[in-house]
Amino acid sequence: MRIRQTVHRPRCEVNELGPNHVAGCPVLIRSLLPHPCFHFRLNLPHRLIHGQFEGVQNPLISLEGDVAATKRAIANLSGPVILVGHSYGGAVITEAGSDRKVVGLVYVAAFAPDKGESVSSMIADLQPGAPQPPILPPQDGYLFLDRAKFPSSFAADVKPETAVFMADSQVPWGAEALNGTITEPAWKTKPSWYVISTEDKMIPPDAQRLMSKRAGSTAVEVKGSHAVFVSQPQAVAALIETAARESAK
Repeated sequence: MRIRQTVHRPRCEVNELGPNHVAGCPVLIRSLLPHPCFHFRLNLPHRLIHGQFEGVQNPLISLEGDVAATKRAIANLSGPVILVGHSYGGAVITEAGSDRKVVGLVYVAAFAPDKGESVSSMIADLQPGAPQPPILPPQDGYLFLDRAKFPSSFAADVKPETAVFMADSQVPWGAEALNGTITEPAWKTKPSWYVISTEDKMIPPDAQRLMSKRAGSTAVEVKGSHAVFVSQPQAVAALIETAARESAK
């Protein structure tokens, strides 16, 4: 059974598109359940049926492939759509958001690249002394985060057992996905919202502030790690609700 869509309210495409979200996404979705105006499609690295939510698989091989998967999912939704992206997922919604059905973008501690930028180029441009994501050298063209450093870097405010599970459940992430460049950033033509995680050690909070300001996003600051969608799901859900409500005006 799916959540009914209230007339004129946009649907939400929740894009947790990185390789580290299997444990956390249901936490965020449960926080959204009290809001019956939404129909959600949850993108995970594996197929998941979770109550009212249907998960669809994204390749995580290239940015182009993930954008194509997102657009296929958008095509299956009727009415306006809001895209929500965390981390690398921000690059995906930035590129996929040009779809005519998309009426808004929500970035959750996410990359919001400009034209010609990639996630890898943005990581390389981090300020000297800023924490560096513990990305291990590629193995056969795929990337993982260092499991030992994962809890402190990615999920410092998450229950230790959950952080360990997130580290152990990583999905191989294609190196080419990091190198994929943006052609036309959707945030230049679509309204956007941004959750800045103030304790983030993957994407520095100051970098998030700069990206949100550049995109003209309505930003909120939430005390949380990079896994803010797990540790502070209600705050993230509240901004998604705000985006849907304001997009419906």
